[in-house]
Amino acid sequence: QVQLVESGGGLVQPGGSLRLSCAASRSIFSGNTMNWYRQAPGKERELVATITSYGSTSYADSVKGRFTISRDNAKNTVNLQMNSLKPEDTAVYYCNVYYYPRNYWGQGTQVTVSS
Repeated sequence: QVQLVESGGGLVQPGGSLRLSCAASRSIFSGNTMNWYRQAPGKERELVATITSYGSTSYADSVKGRFTISRDNAKNTVNLQMNSLKPEDTAVYYCNVYYYPRNYWGQGTQVTVSS
């Protein structure tokens, strides 16, 4: 069964940190690029961070220097360490992978940054 399951969201104060995790089925994790997206209320879903199967990473300009994506190939997980969080980081965060012939998405995890 193909699935992505996110965890780790919650409420945090500005300047705080959260770590998101995504557990993936081995069939869609191994050898594939993994992504984190987010969608804020009233806004389009946007790409936040990407990690290739070789460990190369890229980030949206809005999170560079604050977020770090990583993967554990032994556990089929991809993580997103989020530091120095801002209110504008508030969104539902989704794990994503393209596994031919379609995109797969997790159910999403809510991140709220508020004092």
